[in-house]
Amino acid sequence: MFYYITGNLVQKTESFAVIEAGGVGYQIYSTANSLQDLGEIGTTATLYTYLNLKSASDICSLYGFSTLEEKNIFEMILGVSGVGAKTAASLLSNISPSKFALCVATNDAKYLASHTPGLGPKGAQRIILELKDKFKGMELSDIPKEEILAPVVDSDNEAVSALMVLGYSAQEAKKALQGVTGTVEEMVKIGLKNLLRG
Repeated sequence: MFYYITGNLVQKTESFAVIEAGGVGYQIYSTANSLQDLGEIGTTATLYTYLNLKSASDICSLYGFSTLEEKNIFEMILGVSGVGAKTAASLLSNISPSKFALCVATNDAKYLASHTPGLGPKGAQRIILELKDKFKGMELSDIPKEEILAPVVDSDNEAVSALMVLGYSAQEAKKALQGVTGTVEEMVKIGLKNLLRG
């Protein structure tokens, strides 16, 4: 229906933005990455949009993305049976499109499930099974090196989860723990110090 919306950014929350265009304020749900890319309130913003219709309850919501890549991945995830728009947006808030593609290509359901609130191991496995063919023949050279080499160690995941419980985003937690090793407790302490330092 709408391909994209450009207008004045009048509000931004953790889950949606309001863009005023042509005298109408559009409430557009989005991912953490896209909302971060929007910039400051009062500036001109553009989001590529997807109208999500729930026929059973006659509810429609508008979702928007700062890049077409993220929008395309969102639509792919929505095509998986049993996965809704909120889960798809949550997944892309915690995992970049290229990391998601890598997880599907390498069958890494554990990473998908542990980094997406509301998505269990079965849901993660279903996403991989249904989308595997779409990522066949994917070039690893298209994926940033840090995403391929990013360690997926249990203690890392636990430390990231612990920092998220304390109110930090997954991205902030991962950045604070980059290169940090030790027990989960030690990693959380160092991660907190790094976060407080800014």
